[in-house]
Amino acid sequence: MTDSTSPAPNDSNTSVAELKKLVDDFVGQRDWHQFHSPKNLAMALAVEAAELMEHFQWIEVADSREVANHPEKLAAAAEEIADVLSYTLAIANSLGVDLSETIHAKMVKNAQKYPADSFRGRHGGE
Repeated sequence: MTDSTSPAPNDSNTSVAELKKLVDDFVGQRDWHQFHSPKNLAMALAVEAAELMEHFQWIEVADSREVANHPEKLAAAAEEIADVLSYTLAIANSLGVDLSETIHAKMVKNAQKYPADSFRGRHGGE
């Protein structure tokens, strides 16, 4: 991963492209591209999202916010978040989606659909 002179990877020093390559290299080294159809990846992503959801199922909203203050609970949730993101990156790789471009474009659409002045402090279902 990193040598002793490189800083530990974190969100400040790792690009989306680097994460996509990390996932693609992992998949390629195991000859798993043959199994990574968009359909299979989307299904695996849903499973991982459900595993993340299990960490918060049946607890109160306030307790869910406290997960960040409990190292073991946070580590378990973070691993599921990593799985969700890894499958998202794998789907993007499989379909050739530029995530930075797509997320920026989607946020522009969201800003038009949910103007800050109209939706500040409330969700869109009201």
